[in-house]
Amino acid sequence: MFFIIAGGLSAIVEIGSFKIFSTYLPHFLAKETNFHGVHYPLSNIFSTCCGIITNYFLSIWFVFERGKHSKKKEFAYFMAVSFFSTLLSLGFFQIFYSFIFKDNINLIFYTLSPEMISKIAAILLVSILNYSVKKKVIFNG
Repeated sequence: MFFIIAGGLSAIVEIGSFKIFSTYLPHFLAKETNFHGVHYPLSNIFSTCCGIITNYFLSIWFVFERGKHSKKKEFAYFMAVSFFSTLLSLGFFQIFYSFIFKDNINLIFYTLSPEMISKIAAILLVSILNYSVKKKVIFNG
């Protein structure tokens, strides 16, 4: 239950920061919307880093018990898993944005753009893997 709450809060941070980055970075970097076929690369990387840092602290404070590793090793493993997860998330985002989600979704109070829908879908897919690996490998196994 706490993993879902921590993951939800981390996702809110990641999605919110993605919205901010994807709105403002293209004003400074014209290629941010399409860098050699990669859509919003820096927005994705920066927002994912914000989500990872948030998730790390929430995980050690509320979700997992201290594992068998030292704090340094635990942090290094967490970052390695997060780096791999980031690559997966970026890949899923590109697939979703390029091929699957083409239209806005109107939620009455807010309209989700294809890039936001793609980001949310990528987060959901990767979070399942993250929980399994973090629980078994990094924390209390």
